[in-house]
Amino acid sequence: MAKFIVVDDTRCLACKQCMIECALAHAEADTLVQAVTTGVRLQPRVHVKLIGENNVPVQCRHCEDAPCMLVCKPEAISRSEDNGTVLIDLDECVGCRRCVKACPFDAIRMSEDPRLAIKCDLCIERTKEGRDPACVIACPCGAIHFEELDDQQTQQLRQTDRELAAHIAGDAESDDEGDDD
Repeated sequence: MAKFIVVDDTRCLACKQCMIECALAHAEADTLVQAVTTGVRLQPRVHVKLIGENNVPVQCRHCEDAPCMLVCKPEAISRSEDNGTVLIDLDECVGCRRCVKACPFDAIRMSEDPRLAIKCDLCIERTKEGRDPACVIACPCGAIHFEELDDQQTQQLRQTDRELAAHIAGDAESDDEGDDD
């Protein structure tokens, strides 16, 4: 069975500790103080968004039909054969932003320097060692879990993902409509 990030949005307090720990896990700094004092740029791969009435930590959902993979060159975005994680190879990324535009979850961002696509990789180095992703460990209220799911649970998660993507798309359309005023 594959392991997935599962979010209980009723428990999220929007403290953004998941974002901080995610950014630190992908930075060349061990602590927030070290990052600030050495000028390390923190770039989280999870972002807390207000969706409806709930705060939701949103990160790459590692889609079965990953739209980002369909629009990008195969060398730049691929799926890990061992656990199904969708990964970006920063050595192959050309910064075209097609994956950013294709992601229905608004989960891919452009790093600041160099301008390359970044997203959740399920803390692949940590999970290879049997540890949970940084965001899971960081969440003080237990809103983020890393769980093995059976086929039925996976299908339920995918349905929830579709609903989340539709809500995010609706929010983006509302933002676009507001720009015309």
